[in-house]
Amino acid sequence: MERPGSDDEYEKLVFRVNPPRVVVDNDVCSSATVVKVDSARKHGILLEAVQVFTDLNLSIKKAYISSDGRWFMDVFHVTDQNGNKLMEKSVVGYIEQSLTNIQCGRTKEYTGLTALELTGTDRVGLLSEVFAVLADLDCDVVEAKVWTHNGRIASLIYMKDCNSGSPIEDSQQIDRIEARLRQVLKGDNDIRSAKTVFSMAVTHTERRLHQMMFADRDYEREPIFMLGNDNPVVSVLNWVERGYSVVNVQCKDRTKLLFDVVCTLTDMEYVVFHATVNTLEDVASLEFYIRHADGSPISSEPERQRVIKCLQAAVERRVSKGVRLEFCKEDRQGLLVVVTRTFRENGLNVTRAEISTTMDTALNIFYVTDAHGNPADPKVIEGVRQWIGLDNLRVKELPTIHHQKADGEGEPVGMVGTVLLSLGSIVRRNLYNLGLIKSCS
Repeated sequence: MERPGSDDEYEKLVFRVNPPRVVVDNDVCSSATVVKVDSARKHGILLEAVQVFTDLNLSIKKAYISSDGRWFMDVFHVTDQNGNKLMEKSVVGYIEQSLTNIQCGRTKEYTGLTALELTGTDRVGLLSEVFAVLADLDCDVVEAKVWTHNGRIASLIYMKDCNSGSPIEDSQQIDRIEARLRQVLKGDNDIRSAKTVFSMAVTHTERRLHQMMFADRDYEREPIFMLGNDNPVVSVLNWVERGYSVVNVQCKDRTKLLFDVVCTLTDMEYVVFHATVNTLEDVASLEFYIRHADGSPISSEPERQRVIKCLQAAVERRVSKGVRLEFCKEDRQGLLVVVTRTFRENGLNVTRAEISTTMDTALNIFYVTDAHGNPADPKVIEGVRQWIGLDNLRVKELPTIHHQKADGEGEPVGMVGTVLLSLGSIVRRNLYNLGLIKSCS
């Protein structure tokens, strides 16, 4: 059982004395780069480790995770998005350095920018209205990410003052921006739940978006888009003899999937003691053995149902809905307003967006549907491209993950009833860590 609170300082001391040991191996497995991480256990270290792979857009094909007692031992089988091993020395070096220097709460630096968080009810044209208000109030959007799920929208926007190029810190200006944006976000029927928050420092952007939607209770709302056969299947059972709650997630495989699930479990204040991740062609199976921070398992049916809904939402938020459009053009004030207004005027709804500016060039990605959430009419897309510029706005196929065919002796997909089978995976992983076996599977 875990001893709450009192062991924090001891845990930090042990972690400093025993920094993570990282091995990146391209020889042991024919189809993936194997990354082994051994360190003293520290709260949140699993999420931090997975975040390193997430930030590089790497695919985790398999993983064996164990952190019982005072030690944390993981093995990740990773590839790039094309299914290739990681052969570039710069990428391998970044992984080794990042995992060796893991510090919980690690954030990307946004020096000289102000962070703006927005949540509210999604509707066609909302993003266009938000960017129009910011432009009107002399705010220059440098970077932003926008997610939508179950009729809700969450956005994290990094910006600066157009005139001075400095962070927006004047309280009166902030009050004006918040007042205008609240009017836009609440629309006709969302007075209670529309929120705007300014900050000078935030956690990892995508983790923060998960936290914002979790706080907004998007998981309690009826889905707007039905994913059909791609709906995630989540189950939770208690393994009474060992005092674990066993969580299984099965869904279509994609990049950043493990991050999304671990992020949500962490923010719900569960501790992952063991886990396995397996992918079979385009299907991912994730199994977690969890407890509360005080060592107790899930204790009631309402709590079990809440975990199921929250994990389903965590998987669904990043699912790409609609046509992927990539926009690239020399940046100028008001450019983002023009692009999103054109979408709105042509009945296109932005379901997800990634806004960035690099060397005075706007590099933006939008996922769009029609106003009802159906696939957008190709003629409408082509008309929008002609208006914005065929060379500037391109239609891209949705990124796919390269999947290796399973070997004849590939690992079975773990489900709730196969607890012993999954523990066998953990034992094999520990033997691998000790150098007693060299099998990739």
